[in-house]
Amino acid sequence: MTARNNKPGATDGAGSVLSTVAGPSVSTPPSNLGSKEPVPARLLEKTSAEKQLAAAMPFNPNKPGEYGDASRMPAEGDHHQPTTPAATGSTSTEIIASGKVGSGQPPVGQNPTVAPLDRVRVDPSNQVLTTNQGVPVADNQHSLKIGLRGPTAMEDFILREKITHFDHERIPERVVHARGSAAHGFFESYGDFSELTRAVPFAAKEKRTPVFVRFSTVAGERGSTDTARDVRGFAVKFYTEQGNWDLVGNNIPVFFIQDAMKFPDLVHAAKPEPHHGMPQAGTAHDTFWDFASLSPEIAHMLMWAMSDRAIPRSYRTMQGFGVHTFRLINAAGESRFVKFHWTPKQGTHSLVWDEAVRISGADSDFHRRDLWEAIESGNFPEWELGFQVFTEEQAASFPFDILDATKLIPEELVPLTPIGRMVLDRNPDNFFAETEQVAFCTAHIVPGIDFSNDPLLQGRIHSYLDTQISRLGGANFHEIPINSPIVQIQNNQRDGMHRQAINRGRVNYEPNSLGGGCPFQAGKMGFTSFPQTFASEDKVRGNPELFSEHYGQARLFYQSQSAAEQAHIANAFRFELTRVQTPAVRERVLALLANVDAGLVAKVAEGLGMEVPAPLPLASPNPIPSYEPSPALSLLSRPGQTGIRTRRVAILVAAGVDGNAVRAMYASLLNDGAVPRLVGSMLGKVKTSAGDPLDVEISLEAGPSVMYDAVIVPDGDKSSDLLARNAHAIDFLREQYRHCKPIMALGGGANLLVKAMIPPTLPDGSADPALLIDGSLEAFKAALASHRTFARETDPPMV
Repeated sequence: MTARNNKPGATDGAGSVLSTVAGPSVSTPPSNLGSKEPVPARLLEKTSAEKQLAAAMPFNPNKPGEYGDASRMPAEGDHHQPTTPAATGSTSTEIIASGKVGSGQPPVGQNPTVAPLDRVRVDPSNQVLTTNQGVPVADNQHSLKIGLRGPTAMEDFILREKITHFDHERIPERVVHARGSAAHGFFESYGDFSELTRAVPFAAKEKRTPVFVRFSTVAGERGSTDTARDVRGFAVKFYTEQGNWDLVGNNIPVFFIQDAMKFPDLVHAAKPEPHHGMPQAGTAHDTFWDFASLSPEIAHMLMWAMSDRAIPRSYRTMQGFGVHTFRLINAAGESRFVKFHWTPKQGTHSLVWDEAVRISGADSDFHRRDLWEAIESGNFPEWELGFQVFTEEQAASFPFDILDATKLIPEELVPLTPIGRMVLDRNPDNFFAETEQVAFCTAHIVPGIDFSNDPLLQGRIHSYLDTQISRLGGANFHEIPINSPIVQIQNNQRDGMHRQAINRGRVNYEPNSLGGGCPFQAGKMGFTSFPQTFASEDKVRGNPELFSEHYGQARLFYQSQSAAEQAHIANAFRFELTRVQTPAVRERVLALLANVDAGLVAKVAEGLGMEVPAPLPLASPNPIPSYEPSPALSLLSRPGQTGIRTRRVAILVAAGVDGNAVRAMYASLLNDGAVPRLVGSMLGKVKTSAGDPLDVEISLEAGPSVMYDAVIVPDGDKSSDLLARNAHAIDFLREQYRHCKPIMALGGGANLLVKAMIPPTLPDGSADPALLIDGSLEAFKAALASHRTFARETDPPMV
């Protein structure tokens, strides 16, 4: 980081510029955001210029001219020139350049039609309003009428175009993964990995490939909440010199089912029940658990889905996996199997369930907002790509089948090979045009990558392509700008809905001579499938023998978790099954869990007031294999490398607070990359103990506890007394404690902890490392970097 301006008040309100909700009552912006890096500087410039632009139009001067005789001669619309191009941009990260998004120079006041993605970015600054045919619109306020009080004229083509386009602005949402957020970035290879694969992203050290990444929930609809307990999609589109490669995965390395034939059944069971359309974005209902309890291959996935992995703290703090086994092919045609892993540099962190539920009510866009704010402020999320590479001979020795998507390969068996890093450094300009219209497909691979015979993967190869044709209006969805590659498309495909290309010439077939034989085959430079040989086999519907073992890896996952994580899994099963109404379904799930772990099923059964039933019969006569615990499967094994960067810290303020201490802590946290905010009873100024005012940035009701990673209660007897009379402030502290987050109270601020009945020690009587009374700011930062102190947890909670 570069030098900062630490003048008193220089960073007042900076946390609000770094956020997208609320802000202080004053209009004076901070002079810096704790950093002079280009993106935060651009964000500050953008925010300041936006306020100036809005302030330049205190009312609508055109309004009087819209009535009576004056409306017969429409006037030119009032308009103002922004002081900087940043003012009218969608995102502060538009200055980030790449081979896909363009030069990093925003197209101001023009509608460019050339260059990567710049050709479709339209900026209206200082431009006349037109129809979609370019006709200047004189009056955009009224329909064309026969006299001022007469009927609307059918010939009003401007009205009809505007209304017709509006009527058709929505497209069918995805059947699954409907709720998503996305960003642009790049992948950078750590080296030349051509010995493993001829895929071009891995061809040279420091080679960069543009990417577009979409994160999503699976079960919910487009308008559902971000923090539902669910699998998260993790889809990466690589724009390579040999075409687009889509690595379409999840934040969980295994899946619910083994064969694509069952995919419609799984989704139907997990979606809202068809007779009443409930519940939304959740599996806590009878049809899902009925399906699950009759499908024992789901056992491993249930462990992950009931764990904290299914309620991530943010998209930036979750792993990603390709799920399936793929092949790597090098230039010599040699093949190895591979599993793809994305590991976040920010660490793997999750919410706790009570927190996730409360966030749904406080901010259903929690993950979307977090991703946007981090990128917008220049805190670019980063992941490391790792390969698990192994041979067919190694695969044959494993106690599971590598084609079974309900199994993973423990890292102790095949370690990860670090391959490169992915950085997301640019927010989309337009949510619909990019995030909503992007189309991922497992069939989109490039030379050097190939499929395995995983029966679930084989079905996905068809399914994703098929659904895009329906969702995006036809077979030409590849011509939508966000989906188009950065290389030439040349083939003999023609026509179809929404065709954009205008092909010259008479030839649309191959072979041909009238077009000089073009476009011609690439030969060995093109994509070729691995020439796998097959023994003579009968046509058959079924699975290999090793697919029949369903519980060994479920047991591995559970026994690899910390005690706190195991408790969360048991509680999640208890919650989900409590909402199930059919006793036989609950009993079958318990019988399934009895094959996983005796301690787990006993806890869940106790929480349901049931006896532990006999285990479900095994599908295989062989004993359940035993695995050594794998520490890598615990979230706590990946604390991250970025410290407190982007962590949100609430500083509770009221009249009489120690203003000098507040400003010093605020600036110090900001300088270390955290996002501090002054939280008070309501917006406005609070007078400090020294008499100078502080501007509250967000109120307790607009920014409740669950929106922050930690809290500080500054010194001040009067301020503590005022906050102690506010039930929102008391609830704020109680929830911070219950959710195991760091709390620091200074001087008189400690009185508020007593009022909130927060115990000074952990339940076992030992010191609480994340409860700092008159502690140092450095100790608070250390606790903040550790994320949570699960030793506080009791069931039910004490606070």
